[in-house]
Amino acid sequence: MWPVREAPAKSILTPTSGFIKHAGFTHSLTPARNCTYGCTYCYVPTMGLYAGLSAEESKRWGQFTTFKANAPELLERARLRDAIVYCSPLVDPYQPVERTYELMPRLLSALLRQPPRVFTIQTRAPLITRDLDLLKQLSAVTQLRVSMSVTTDQDSVRKRYEPFCEPNGARLAAIVHLREQGIETYATLAPLLPCNPEHLAALAIAASERDLIGDPLHIRSSKPHGATTRKAAYAIARRGGEEQWFQPEFQREVTLRIQQAAAQRGLNFEIGTRGFALLARADRLTL
Repeated sequence: MWPVREAPAKSILTPTSGFIKHAGFTHSLTPARNCTYGCTYCYVPTMGLYAGLSAEESKRWGQFTTFKANAPELLERARLRDAIVYCSPLVDPYQPVERTYELMPRLLSALLRQPPRVFTIQTRAPLITRDLDLLKQLSAVTQLRVSMSVTTDQDSVRKRYEPFCEPNGARLAAIVHLREQGIETYATLAPLLPCNPEHLAALAIAASERDLIGDPLHIRSSKPHGATTRKAAYAIARRGGEEQWFQPEFQREVTLRIQQAAAQRGLNFEIGTRGFALLARADRLTL
């Protein structure tokens, strides 16, 4: 089991910058530092201090987490009425140790008393369905969206690149369950790991019945500055003969194939900030 630490935070909402700001979010909410999913491709530890990580946390990414113990109290004191909030760009809010720590129910309860204009949860964890009752209550007072990361249609790939994550089949089932319960839920194909693009698109659309969002793996030739994919993922790709998934032209081809597969079903596949902008839309007034 992963070690769990606690530390008080000075604030819980951070004004956005860069990618998330360009997508339309005004604030981010990160409930912890260091994520126990520890995905081999995760860009966050490459950001170092820019992600609020200590040197130890950057080097030991995925080996422990530090929860912001006073996050619910900070959230209740925040001014959220016009905020468009993304939770979370730096850790999965439903990372494995959340199963026993249970910070998210307290955060969702605080949001019920102080709802923002838009609240989006980005996760890859079916555990989010545990909090369905709170999510349904929150969706009545704010524009709530869930974005479920679905990275591949092949569980053998998932086991190599994200071994501590649940199978993508379980994530697709969670999307169906949330959608059927009235929660606005998206399948987000990010990062795009080795897969059959058309099959992945078909699975994601069948689950969400919505436009798809996604992004290829971060690579320096396409993104010369800022966060990038960890070296561990490159090593796995070399061993598996999958280096092309890090090549810009191949990534564009895969993106086009998914766009065409979505278009055949009357839907869109948007990447980058255009895709994540779907999660930041303020479609209706909150109460």
